Amino acid sequence: MGLFDPRGPEDVARLVAEEVLGLVTTQDDLGYLATPLPLLAEIGEDGAVTGFVGHFARANPHCERVRQTPRALVTFLGPHGYISPSMVSAPGWGPTWNYRFAQFEVDIRLEEERAPEAIRELVFAMEGTAWDVSRMGSRFGELARHVVAFRASVVSSHARFKLGQDETPQTFGEIVDALGSSALARAMRDQVSTAQNA
Repeated sequence: MGLFDPRGPEDVARLVAEEVLGLVTTQDDLGYLATPLPLLAEIGEDGAVTGFVGHFARANPHCERVRQTPRALVTFLGPHGYISPSMVSAPGWGPTWNYRFAQFEVDIRLEEERAPEAIRELVFAMEGTAWDVSRMGSRFGELARHVVAFRASVVSSHARFKLGQDETPQTFGEIVDALGSSALARAMRDQVSTAQNA
């Protein structure tokens, strides 16, 4: 395992669950097309992401494209940020950028009849029991007619979590202190704590 590899499939699944918004990119003879979409991960028995459930707006050109060319790339970028030398006391230390990143090559299958269900699943994932689509009344049916649900099966994946694993404990602590209560600082603490305590 490389220094910046996730510790296991659960790290990647957590990134997807925390970020939700993924960038879906397709390519054909007309070029590249990318759309940011909220996606719910499907998780296998080993904790790995095996697929995604989402929906396109019916007017999105992706709907027609994936009928002909279902292969796509789904990308998630977690907390990230510039790490300035001013955060660090070590002489000669240079700037860097820390981040969490995962990408998935997928095959997309449209499931037009699942549009209402796909919207309900996403709303429940975001709202829990605090709010549901029944409060929209007849407007929900109108909304559902304008979207196309899809399921994306993972073909391959790659992730890189560059979160200070290569820093000395002192430098790491200085960076995290400088970042304060940010999401990047929390991600760094989470990623490195297990390795340092091993």
